[in-house]
Amino acid sequence: MTERIRSTPTVRTEAKTPAVDGDPPPPRRRKTGRGELRKHLTLIVALIALLLVGALTKGEDFLSTGNMITILTLASVIGVVTVGMTFVIIGGGIDLSVGAIIALASVWCTTTATQSYGVAGMVLCALLVGLGCGVLNGALIAYGRLVPFIVTLAMMVAARGLAEQISGRQSQLVTTDLLALAQNRVLGIPLLVYLFVVVVAIGWIVLERTTFGRRSAAVGGNPEAARLAGIDVRRHTLLLYAASGLCCGIAAVMLTAQTTTGTSTNGQLYELDAIAAVVIGGTLLSGGFGTITGSILGVLVFTVIEDLFILNNLEQPIQAIGKGAIIVAVLLFQRFGRARAVPTLT
Repeated sequence: MTERIRSTPTVRTEAKTPAVDGDPPPPRRRKTGRGELRKHLTLIVALIALLLVGALTKGEDFLSTGNMITILTLASVIGVVTVGMTFVIIGGGIDLSVGAIIALASVWCTTTATQSYGVAGMVLCALLVGLGCGVLNGALIAYGRLVPFIVTLAMMVAARGLAEQISGRQSQLVTTDLLALAQNRVLGIPLLVYLFVVVVAIGWIVLERTTFGRRSAAVGGNPEAARLAGIDVRRHTLLLYAASGLCCGIAAVMLTAQTTTGTSTNGQLYELDAIAAVVIGGTLLSGGFGTITGSILGVLVFTVIEDLFILNNLEQPIQAIGKGAIIVAVLLFQRFGRARAVPTLT
């Protein structure tokens, strides 16, 4: 009797590489070198167009060296805030408290000025206040598992209220050497602008050339996949908000030196300006992708627009309406005109 022998199919198994807590590979992206170049070119063309409009309408008043330096000075403070906001949004978060943190840090550092701690004490106080607020935001979001929108909204209200309480709703004048940061110039350019360039350069290096930047994109793109790859998602989220708070502390020092006052009204609507600049710069609100270069170009575009509004003596409500319309127009153009150029995670 012949016995029928059944052959069992051979199953091939692939060895799985365990996740290593170290340098996980970034999320795969489509090859979008041309698309990214297009996106930046769009902002560059928009900036050049605005400069041409200013040159044609205001001539030498707009193209003068003094006005160009004014534009860079105006962009310096909000630009530093935007660097921190870029990291937060790439990491899948949002920070609505940046303006209020600036106000609180400026009031607190000018209060220390009355106690003879000197310039170093003022700067250290502003940095610690900004960093502390950022760490608190990050701790509540990462370890308390609260929604970033709600946490930063609460911080916005609380920080602004604390700033009013400390200052008594009065402006506190600064007469120390801190003013030299805005008044002194090197090669005709204020020190504020150099500080802005340094912060932008550090932000670009960290985002593009370090594992921290790759991990930020991984956390924002897919937190669960990042966790499985060995990233401590909660700790990294805390660090992202701490970085944003530190940028707010730096911006508070710059704004206090520029306006010579510390007041609870400092930083009004800075959060909206920073978010708009980041989004127009190409950073995805859903997280996972963004560039410092695009964010800074967005800041420059908005600053030039604001300068044109001021030179044309437009009232504040008209400026707000015009800025809102421009934001919507640019986003619609990028949405429908460059939809295929936006990188997506696969």
